[in-house]
Amino acid sequence: MKTSTEAPVARHALNGPTMGTRYSAVFYAPASVDLVRVRRDLQDAVDLVDGQMSTWKPGSDLNRFNRAAVGEWIAVPAELLLVVETGLGIGRASGGAFEIGVGEAVEAWGFGPSGTEPDLGRIATLDARRPAFELVEVDRSSRRMRKSAPVRLDLSGIAKGFGVDEMARVLDRHGIADYLASIDGEMRAGGRKPDGSAWAIGVERPDPTARGAAGVLELIDSAVATSGDYRHSVSWEGRMISHTIDPLTGTPVVNRLASVTVLARDSMLADAWATALMVLGENRGPEFARENGMDALFLVRLPDGIAELGTGCFQDGAFALRAGQ
Repeated sequence: MKTSTEAPVARHALNGPTMGTRYSAVFYAPASVDLVRVRRDLQDAVDLVDGQMSTWKPGSDLNRFNRAAVGEWIAVPAELLLVVETGLGIGRASGGAFEIGVGEAVEAWGFGPSGTEPDLGRIATLDARRPAFELVEVDRSSRRMRKSAPVRLDLSGIAKGFGVDEMARVLDRHGIADYLASIDGEMRAGGRKPDGSAWAIGVERPDPTARGAAGVLELIDSAVATSGDYRHSVSWEGRMISHTIDPLTGTPVVNRLASVTVLARDSMLADAWATALMVLGENRGPEFARENGMDALFLVRLPDGIAELGTGCFQDGAFALRAGQ
């Protein structure tokens, strides 16, 4: 509770373009806060992530690495090095379900910058490949990376989450403790609202035709990310296919999962693990989450509707998820 000597706080909301979508920051701070500076620093933070990790920007540091020759050490910024190293670690820990070396498959299936529909010629050339964690070497002390065989990295399953974490660090540096930062389905909450309540986050209904909430999740000092099959899809042979690639087959994921929502300490981890569990599917996904003590909510498509499966804090309804209105 604030004392009479503390400055009253007001609700502020800032947003801007990034990564083909928009970022958003809602926070409580004294009315005297320098919003111009906060907005500038938030935009700079997400621009830095996009400039380093985008597959859509030819001059990004990620694309520079992708174009490099096999065996050539490439100096990269600290942020990119951290995200790649984290992605490689999650790839190994997930048994390859999360894979940052799917850039070629992403392009072939029409989800990259080159096109909007599958390229049958390129798809035919895809073959079983060793995972990126076996091919990419990271030298943290010298901030450089190299690959031992051809591989094209794609950080779409982790970079937005890292961008949200960078936004949170900006707000922290400005002394703003109570905030909700987001980029698409990746969100991170700091503190609480002035009345002591948690931040209310909508868990999206898996409907490709309209946006709506299946329920509401309450967050305090934690992050959440959702991966689903109902956004960013393309039409192929009369059906819609999801943008999530199964690294074991090089093809879009085919299972009964509509979405997976994961809670974690930061958005980068939540983002990557939501993708990994989506790839693992409706049976192995929940099993893996339970084995590893993860907080995850699985929405499963059944003939008569959507079923919920939860692990950790989502198990047996013992979570703050309320029916959507």
